[in-house]
Amino acid sequence: MLSEIFKAYDIRGVYPETLSEEIVYKIGRAFTYFLKAKNIIVGSDMRISSPKLSRALMKGITDQGANAIFIGEICTDAVYFASGFLNKPGAMFTASHNPPQYNGMKLCRENAIPINENTGIRAIKKIVENEGYLKSKINKKGKIIKKDILKDYVKHVHKFIDVKKLRKLKIAADAGNGMAGKVIPLVYKGLPTKIVPLYFKLDGNFPNHLADPSKSENLVQLQKTVRGRKCDFGMAFDGDADRIFFVDEKGNVINSSLISSLIVKNILSKKKGVKIIHNVVCSKIVPETIIKYGGIPIVERVGHSFIKETMRQTKAVFACEHSAHYYYIGNYRADSGIITSLIVAEIVSKENKPLSKLLDEFRKYHTIEETNVEVKDKNAKLNEIESIYKKQNPKSISRLDGVSVDFNDWWFNVRPSNTEPLLRLNLEADSEGLMKEKKNELVSIMKK
Repeated sequence: MLSEIFKAYDIRGVYPETLSEEIVYKIGRAFTYFLKAKNIIVGSDMRISSPKLSRALMKGITDQGANAIFIGEICTDAVYFASGFLNKPGAMFTASHNPPQYNGMKLCRENAIPINENTGIRAIKKIVENEGYLKSKINKKGKIIKKDILKDYVKHVHKFIDVKKLRKLKIAADAGNGMAGKVIPLVYKGLPTKIVPLYFKLDGNFPNHLADPSKSENLVQLQKTVRGRKCDFGMAFDGDADRIFFVDEKGNVINSSLISSLIVKNILSKKKGVKIIHNVVCSKIVPETIIKYGGIPIVERVGHSFIKETMRQTKAVFACEHSAHYYYIGNYRADSGIITSLIVAEIVSKENKPLSKLLDEFRKYHTIEETNVEVKDKNAKLNEIESIYKKQNPKSISRLDGVSVDFNDWWFNVRPSNTEPLLRLNLEADSEGLMKEKKNELVSIMKK
């Protein structure tokens, strides 16, 4: 059962079938034992199961002799902020964009240093399995300490922009009944920007649509609102508000690689020669923009904990993923949808141009939506794909994350799902025709 919930970079399962109070209690003890921690920050999203599970985790932490610092219902990046601000490890209860029955945990060391399968998740799983936490002598149980960090958090995120440069923009914001509904009003209070709210009421049942803005059907109301209310742009958050998707002033959904490129250009206009990370499935326009404006691109595999670790090792100032995660060195290398919303608002304000116009520079390639194909043997299929395309003399082949093959006028990446018997295809080409042709070709090979 534990193998079902311990993933590559977090813990996630269905409540209470695979993720129960009993298991979470044991994880709380194992996490504390693993870190030899004296204090652990705990936050949670608004899911129905989050109060019960966070209490179980905190009981595990305190029974293991550490204090649990409970910061309440909060967005994930606020837990990372608290971890950096207070210099203590943290745990966030969230299943992000998943349906209501799911829940999970994102874990970090002090200063928001990520914990993934290689840096702790496997070890914590082993401690839970063997009840290794019982080996330690507990002299005194810890306490639950409640702490409000929201005021400090708001001050922190405001530091990423010059608030004086913001214009009276009108921005539609879809919180999807998730944590952005609590945080956005606090962050934008007192700023000239007017927020047009959609689904700001916290509700773990997700009565309007799932808090998954990567799916086009969940953006329909936002698009209508942007057009109907003549907004400067729209933004949509996932359940824990660490991801953000954008809609331009015409109501068109924007590929996250274009937003990444816009932010890259903004960063490099202030400081040249810095390192910027992108994952293997970002559009080619991202590394091209980094080079064009005087930065140093670094490619990394998909996944927040891997990205953050590479940021730490390379001292990269910014990182981005195709899935609309944006990471900032000044945010303890953590991702933040809230900070990204402010930066885009500042850019639109300063440039005094519609968002669609600001993005025209980066509209160069034709990209497919990520396509999932179920396969019996993921590794065997990846090897087969590599073998087929190796014979076609590509510009490069990489096995950093699945298999990436680059030809001059098109490229693709096929990588395995961490949780399902699926391969995920991303592909980009110089023309729409070539994009469609190669997508059909790859999907056919994957389905054989």
